[in-house]
Amino acid sequence: MVVIRLARFGRKKRPFYRIVATDSRKRRDSGWIEVLGYYNPLTDPITVKIDEERLNYWLSVGAKMSDRVQKLAQIAAGK
Repeated sequence: MVVIRLARFGRKKRPFYRIVATDSRKRRDSGWIEVLGYYNPLTDPITVKIDEERLNYWLSVGAKMSDRVQKLAQIAAGK
């Protein structure tokens, strides 16, 4: 099953996340299929950028979003 979730990047205590489509059996930061956007919680205000077209494509073929990505998608749509 394909899931849309966060993959953590950045260094210690300076997280930066990519929103990725990946196989649900893979580890958090390994082997994603496609990068759909990014999330930076350290900027003021937080930075969220999601490619809506690709997100809708993955949802249409049966991918599931994690709870955190659903909240971030709502934030991104509100901007």
